[in-house]
Amino acid sequence: MARTRPLLRWLLTPALRRGRAFARDDRGVTAIEFAILALPFFTIIAAILETSLVFFAGQILDSAVQDAARLLRTGQAQNASYTSSNFRTAICNGLYGMFNCANLRIKVSVVSTFTNATTSYPLPTGTSCTPSSCDWTMSESYAPGAGGDVVLVQTYYKWPTVVRLPGFNLQDQPDGTRLLGAVRVFKNEPF
Repeated sequence: MARTRPLLRWLLTPALRRGRAFARDDRGVTAIEFAILALPFFTIIAAILETSLVFFAGQILDSAVQDAARLLRTGQAQNASYTSSNFRTAICNGLYGMFNCANLRIKVSVVSTFTNATTSYPLPTGTSCTPSSCDWTMSESYAPGAGGDVVLVQTYYKWPTVVRLPGFNLQDQPDGTRLLGAVRVFKNEPF
């Protein structure tokens, strides 16, 4: 038995030396650390980009509706005999190609007073909205009113989201989109 031990040590010594040398070698540490951290890093970058793009799109929509509503408030749209498609084009001109204008939902209506200017959710709520069927409940209309009328302009868009992670998910609709909206209430100038 005594002879077996030195023989075993003699056979394992080169393997142990190589193992210790491998443990001290740090040439591939950076690549291994990057491989471990790459997925969380790029996930965070994608989440930041998605969040900023959604907020940017919301601001673009809000600004476009503000500019188009100004045409109604000042009477320029009424004097130019705007139709609903002309008003949609006025909004789309301010969207810089970021939106599919055919998917915008626009409702322009006259209300009796500012307190009567109420909005409702434009999509079905609860279980009636499924991923395959989530249609609009708000009907489109265009009534710009006359001088001195109180007008309510509502515009909604379903923005597609890309990043869908547990704990970070900007979608608020079952079909994988986020509802963006812009609403303006104003009194037309006496034109």
